[in-house]
Amino acid sequence: MNRFIKESLADLPPYAAGKKLPNAVKLSSNENPLGPCPAAVKAAAASLETVHRYPDGMSTSLREKIAARNGLSPENIIVGNGSDELMVFASGALINTGDEGLTSENTFSEYNFSVKCFGGVCRKVPLKEGIFDLEALAEGIGEKTKIVFLCNPNNPTGGYFGEEALRAFLKRVPEGVVVFLDEAYFDYVDRSEAPDYPDSPRLLAEYPNLVISRTYSKIYGLAALRVGYAMGNGELIEALYRAKHAFNVNTPAQAAAEAALGDEEFYEKSREMTFRGKRYLYGELDRRGVSYFPTQSNFLCLTFATPASQIFTGYAERGIVIRDLSSFAMPHSIRYTIGTEENNRRFIEILDELVREGLCTI
Repeated sequence: MNRFIKESLADLPPYAAGKKLPNAVKLSSNENPLGPCPAAVKAAAASLETVHRYPDGMSTSLREKIAARNGLSPENIIVGNGSDELMVFASGALINTGDEGLTSENTFSEYNFSVKCFGGVCRKVPLKEGIFDLEALAEGIGEKTKIVFLCNPNNPTGGYFGEEALRAFLKRVPEGVVVFLDEAYFDYVDRSEAPDYPDSPRLLAEYPNLVISRTYSKIYGLAALRVGYAMGNGELIEALYRAKHAFNVNTPAQAAAEAALGDEEFYEKSREMTFRGKRYLYGELDRRGVSYFPTQSNFLCLTFATPASQIFTGYAERGIVIRDLSSFAMPHSIRYTIGTEENNRRFIEILDELVREGLCTI
């Protein structure tokens, strides 16, 4: 054991990000293949003239716009250096040594990370057909539970739970337990397929222990600028502020995020590209008998008989980087970010090549 690491972090592996390889298209991290939102890039560039000044530590203007968009007050909003920082704020405000967080297996590792950073223990229950099992999670809440992390749609499976199930769950959660609802991919939900996806901001007035996070990294293409936000009861948001760094979101990031909110053309273009790509991939994968989870996100999770590490190598050698989900405890599954039409066709071509060469068994 490393003698410089406290005991609670001794068994915590460093975060495994999607890989980037020379001369290969990176479709491993659910980034927007169209690139960054043009209005955001322009606004970020214009803001560079003021970077000799510290940024607005409260992200005041951005919070006002986010609040107005969601029918809330600025006091209900906190902005983070990516939504993963907001998870750290929540655990920092709530978790003492020996306290517990609760989440699911096969989901975003930062929930576990944030709890363990503050000496807590993160317990997990299995997914149910790629979706958070809210009944099992409700039953798993114990005396030491301080926070429950939900991911909807779930990363890396793409499955979602509806509003009725979420309401039933929230009614069972004790008032002193915070529910952190991560909606990083809600922008990609197709309401024609998922009409019951929760309108979660409307629930905040009923459930003061609910906090909802969203991000600019995905549909707005601002992953490198690191902007996310959380919505919640004013008292709960104020608690998160106690764990916030003074100047956590830089000025270009704030400017870009504000501008992105007004670029509806880019937003809709990104959604439509994903929906078309999803329909194409469903059809091709169904014809080949490939097992995958239906998704309400901008990625697909596929499962094979062949180890994911071998499939990763095969794709990488042929020009596409996908995500080996071994780090999610899914050693036979991969995650593919739905790309452009050209990307998607090449993804299927490579799959056929790997199957023909005996490098992938469906």
